[in-house]
Amino acid sequence: MAMISGESGILICSLFAWRKSWRLEEEVVPTSQKDHEDWSAANKFSVVLETAGLNATEFSAYCL
Repeated sequence: MAMISGESGILICSLFAWRKSWRLEEEVVPTSQKDHEDWSAANKFSVVLETAGLNATEFSAYCL
């Protein structure tokens, strides 16, 4: 996300918001209304992969 933001000039918070919106429409990752214990193993793994390279600021934006 940071690389895309730097190359495109789009604010990273906008990129995270767009991704979150898409996720909610497609239900790729459960919404915050669902307890993480109810997530499938695939969804948990997806979050781990997506957040592995994020710094603290990016991770915080991801979690919103």
